[in-house]
Amino acid sequence: MLPSLFSVCAPSVTPERKQWEHTEMAKVAFIGLGVMGYPMAGHLKVRGGHELTVYNRTFAKAEKWAAEFGGRAARTPAEAADGAEFVFSCVGNDDDLRSVTTAKDGAFETLVADAVFIDNTTASAEVARELYEAARARNAHFVDAPVSGGQAGAENGVLTVMCGGDETAFDRAKPIIEAFARMVGLMGSTGAGQITKMINQICIAGLVQGLAEGIHFGKKAGLDIEKVVDVISKGAAGSWQMENRHKTMNAGKYDFGFAVDWMRKDLDIVLTEARRNGAKLPVTALVDQFYGDVQEMGGNRWDTSSLLARLEK
Repeated sequence: MLPSLFSVCAPSVTPERKQWEHTEMAKVAFIGLGVMGYPMAGHLKVRGGHELTVYNRTFAKAEKWAAEFGGRAARTPAEAADGAEFVFSCVGNDDDLRSVTTAKDGAFETLVADAVFIDNTTASAEVARELYEAARARNAHFVDAPVSGGQAGAENGVLTVMCGGDETAFDRAKPIIEAFARMVGLMGSTGAGQITKMINQICIAGLVQGLAEGIHFGKKAGLDIEKVVDVISKGAAGSWQMENRHKTMNAGKYDFGFAVDWMRKDLDIVLTEARRNGAKLPVTALVDQFYGDVQEMGGNRWDTSSLLARLEK
């Protein structure tokens, strides 16, 4: 019997989703069992059928995962990665990533030759290039592979994964990644996955602010927002954000989804990269400030659609 998470959340298997069913079992490590990593590792075990060893900073959580899915819990990233053909990480930021890779007891201490390290953290392109070189020094491979789709996407195994790295390493990693993804693409050389995720966040920031202003404007004008959205969502204004967030925004509910604190972390990465490459991002910079206002309202853990709450305070 499959674990409860997947008996509820796993989508039906369609022909185009069957490729992971034919992947040979591999020895896999997964580092970081947060709201994203926990179900992602679960899909690698349940769907992929791989041999999993997991590590989490809180060992009890790794033990819980191992008990639920039948894998093994490791005390350190180095122990988790020892002998693994593929090592995944999904942690908080650049410093967290370094702490589980190149620091003492990090995964790179035991990374075997020809292993592929796949990082699903949303981090900087700079740290991706740094770890690519560190992996090469051990005759191993590194693929930066940030994800989009949020907690629901992770639980349902339908994440979008944007990769950067060598094509040979990507080709080996892709069928493994597909256990928790509906789209996996190679965007270019090392760092290209992280740059693509930055573009993703730039687009989301502008869309959510526009949606927040539209709903706010409509309410001030006395219109029925449900009727308005039912019409305009069928035209050029339609978006995933409108389809999936307008009801909760209109009801003033912001207690789920991608947290404001996480979005500010991501936008800081974006704006730092923009200063490096000379890109002009006036809307992104402004929306980042607006999210700062939401944090001052106590909305650190509200989801990103809470930009509306700032307009209505």
